Amino acid sequence: MCSIICKNKKGVSLVESIVAVLLLSIGVLAILSLQPTALKTSSRTDYLGHAVMLLNKEFMIQEAWIMNPCNTVAVGTVDRTAVYSSDNTTTRQGDPSFNIRTVTSAVAGSTNTWKVSITVSWPPANTVGITDHLIVTRQESFRFGCV
Repeated sequence: MCSIICKNKKGVSLVESIVAVLLLSIGVLAILSLQPTALKTSSRTDYLGHAVMLLNKEFMIQEAWIMNPCNTVAVGTVDRTAVYSSDNTTTRQGDPSFNIRTVTSAVAGSTNTWKVSITVSWPPANTVGITDHLIVTRQESFRFGCV
């Protein structure tokens, strides 16, 4: 029994080594081919996350302003540009720039009710952006700062 097992001491041949390296190379190239798609998706997700944060911030500002009966609501469209900074204090080269369009309109048939539509886009990568709408009414409990 030992004579059959002990005789096979050849090791790995050159052909086996080349096949193993070829298979490993194909696997590595397949993984590397996914890299550009992953980077593109990661960049889009990063911009989309910043846009959602800016959209939410703008909604909170508009909602707080409209709900206070002491403030005058301006109906119309306001366009502005915001630069997203990582530390929120200073802008650096490479910080993304976003366009924010806020449209405020009175709701027909309701008093003291407004519809706020906000669109955040980041040209040149995305000129359409993301849009959301909110209906806001005056609330007496939010009265603050009346003179």
